[in-house]
Amino acid sequence: MTINAIATAAYIVASLLFVLSLAGLSKHETSRSGLTYGIVGMALALGATIALSIDDMSVLTDKWIPIGLLVGAIAIGALIGLWRARIVEMTGMPELIALLHSFVGIAAVLIGWNGAIAGFHGDGIDPGNVRTLTNVHEAEIAIGIFIGAVTFTGSIVANLKLSARMKSAPLMLPGKNFINIGALIAFAVLTVLYVTTDGHTGTKPWILLAAITVLALLLGWHLVASIGGGDMPVVVSMLNSYSGWAAAASGFLLGNDLLIVTGALVGSSGAYLSYIMCKAMNRSFISVIAGGFGIEAGPADDTDYGEHREIQADAVAELLSDAKSVVITPGYGMAVAQAQYPVADLTAKLRAKGVDVRFGIHPVAGRLPGHMNVLLAEAKLPYDIVMEMDEINDDFGDTDVVLVIGANDTVNPAAAEDPGSPIAGMPVLEVWNAKDVVVFKRSMAAGYAGVQNPLFFRDNTQMLFGDAKDRVEDIIAAL
Repeated sequence: MTINAIATAAYIVASLLFVLSLAGLSKHETSRSGLTYGIVGMALALGATIALSIDDMSVLTDKWIPIGLLVGAIAIGALIGLWRARIVEMTGMPELIALLHSFVGIAAVLIGWNGAIAGFHGDGIDPGNVRTLTNVHEAEIAIGIFIGAVTFTGSIVANLKLSARMKSAPLMLPGKNFINIGALIAFAVLTVLYVTTDGHTGTKPWILLAAITVLALLLGWHLVASIGGGDMPVVVSMLNSYSGWAAAASGFLLGNDLLIVTGALVGSSGAYLSYIMCKAMNRSFISVIAGGFGIEAGPADDTDYGEHREIQADAVAELLSDAKSVVITPGYGMAVAQAQYPVADLTAKLRAKGVDVRFGIHPVAGRLPGHMNVLLAEAKLPYDIVMEMDEINDDFGDTDVVLVIGANDTVNPAAAEDPGSPIAGMPVLEVWNAKDVVVFKRSMAAGYAGVQNPLFFRDNTQMLFGDAKDRVEDIIAAL
């Protein structure tokens, strides 16, 4: 068999493994096998691509130089990836994923420019031909660069916001929607001009391509900067979709069928995830794609909600000892405190006493889709007691005690009761319907969305201040 035939077979197997990976990752119970399918599929895809590249280089006189550069680049990338994966904490996973999306975007931009340069030098193109609107290759170049550049700068902004190196409040430029629409129209015009311009004489095509690149870089920055911090989990899944389409565009430019298939899988699954999350947050899917939504900072909320009540760990232990049903609603604060392990211990002790303990997970709890689910699975909590928002919301009225550990915006009653709130209409965990609510927080500060939470001042709510991990361990000791 030839190298091409072996590579084609490997690509088909890898594509099937990627489909199985997505299917496996859709459920807790099969997520580990889904991850394994993805790793094996990517190893096959890389191996086949490397073999094809080396085979193509075999005809070169100085073939060992490009082969050495290829192997060296792979080794450097693998070492950096392993290093970052080993040192990253779960709290830093969202910004790491955003950064990885930016790599896909910049790769698509570089591949697009390479395709343009190859065409300029006449690689496979007749220099005598003047471009028309049927020049698909040039359209692929422009579209690939545009999607890649939007993904690159958008992902960089998401990384900066998630890592708190940039304000989480949305950028509210005057007429921001018109800016976005105008950028898309300008891109369409520039693309038509680029496709129909003779690409082998003068500097005009390079100016047009540079203009497309700069326009896309600025648009990507503006799209994500215009989105508020409370909506960043949706942004991460949206950028995941963009990176997939960028990879698919690169696949068309490189003539690589597997890259097209893989990019389409990532792009479509990311788009569907964004759609599901938008429904869970009562957001418009079209607005997300257009970067036209975001929680506006507005004036500070000076409403007098009264005084909050404080509670100590031993009193919480008494509440839990007398309770028949307990629901724990985790948030990003639990991830920061690394409190999932003592929470698992607390859960085991309460269940041993006959207490019905369950977890209520909001779709955008944390700063990454599935963030809390991963943390709880890491602590070996049973999957069957981890409930989604729609499964648990109707049960809060019959719940004795709710422990809100590090959550804020996802349990804010203003979303359901205050039409003037920036998060009005967003479905939340209705924890305030329980008999007693205990909120674990370091202070009375507002959440990531910058919105005050009236839950903290309710008659049935008490605040337990301090590090979540330390306070849970104190409760366990008191029990």
